[in-house]
Amino acid sequence: MAKKVTTKKPMFGNNRPFSLKTSRKIQKPNLQNVTIDGKTVKMSTREAKKYKKTEGIA
Repeated sequence: MAKKVTTKKPMFGNNRPFSLKTSRKIQKPNLQNVTIDGKTVKMSTREAKKYKKTEGIA
């Protein structure tokens, strides 16, 4: 089981069509499993990209 290291949470909002009938929507963060030092962790793709850049991993 991957440990979640990010602090990102889902975003909530309303769907507002032309008829103005409101329904709730949810937008989840894009979490990926990334292996760091032999351990698998969950982080967002933006954080994973930044990690790869700073660590020099190809």
